[in-house]
Amino acid sequence: MRSLSIAATGMLAQQLNVEVISNNIANMNTTAFKRQRADFQDLLYQNLERMGATSSDQGTVIPSGIQVGSGVKTGSVYRITTQGDMITTEKDLDMAIEGRGFFRVDLPSGETAYTRAGAFGMNAEGQIVTPDGYTVQPGITIPDGAVGTTINAQGQVYVRLAGQTTDTLVGQFDLAVFPNEAGLEAQGSNLYLETAASGSAQTGTPGSTGFGKINQGFLEISNVNAVAEITALITAQRAYEMNSKVITASDEMLSMTARLSRS
Repeated sequence: MRSLSIAATGMLAQQLNVEVISNNIANMNTTAFKRQRADFQDLLYQNLERMGATSSDQGTVIPSGIQVGSGVKTGSVYRITTQGDMITTEKDLDMAIEGRGFFRVDLPSGETAYTRAGAFGMNAEGQIVTPDGYTVQPGITIPDGAVGTTINAQGQVYVRLAGQTTDTLVGQFDLAVFPNEAGLEAQGSNLYLETAASGSAQTGTPGSTGFGKINQGFLEISNVNAVAEITALITAQRAYEMNSKVITASDEMLSMTARLSRS
């Protein structure tokens, strides 16, 4: 019976759906996390009677035909890149991007990764780095003796040195944008890599046309909506249960057929 395999594809699809939803919920408090959503597609159809076929020698045409589907498959799991809310941290090296853009990060492999999680710190040499110690491009160093750091909306980094009355510019952050942010490949640790689907990175000054601005002392929080995720979880659970009931009903029908064949 086709219904057994069709329902099985439905259960597998909803299993993946629940996994995506659970990952969203698990990352509700992850800095700058972008929620994901599973998108499903129907599988191939078997034409038992093709629509539009001639049904008699008088030229009559079958209006709808008979098509039987074979189930469902996962078409994609895409990332929803809407802006998350911002929370104040009062930490000098915490930065949130308001609008489009990613910070650029140097990986140990030599690759460039991208992140919106601006919870940065300093290493032993005074360079601004990620929580994993990766250098944030373009490699800004806070000099010894700095008593305060100011980062404006355009990404310019100023420090106040001991004994001085004016701030000194020590560098400027830039941001990278992509034609298709959903095409970036997540690597974990709030990092993404460029792919053929995302398009090439285009860098620019924060606050300029097409680029977001930087807010010092803030962090962007996850864009996960708890109510929406719980609702989606309940819907996925019900769909899974309904597919399991189809399998149970098909099994009972097969059992009945088997009993009739033995009688």
